[in-house]
Amino acid sequence: MLGAGVPSPVVPYGADQTLFVVIDRRDEATEIRVERSDLEATIGELVAGCFNDPVKVISFNTLEHWMKDISTDVAGEIRARCDIDGVTLPDYLSDFVESHT
Repeated sequence: MLGAGVPSPVVPYGADQTLFVVIDRRDEATEIRVERSDLEATIGELVAGCFNDPVKVISFNTLEHWMKDISTDVAGEIRARCDIDGVTLPDYLSDFVESHT
């Protein structure tokens, strides 16, 4: 994550864009934050197993300066997709989904 006052290279300064950050725990001591600009891609990567141990998903808007923990919404969407597809919730997402639903 970039330091305070340093603009993100993903979003041009002043751009009105909502970003999604997945906080992923790599081991007991480290959390990695991964920015995405597309919620659908973020959920797809979670379901595909691109994260080790997701802890939270946060959305924030670069121009309006708001942020929101959307972990509950994302967990519900993941559970719904698994139910619709008739598949079992993957083990690597079970802690995330159970803690946010």
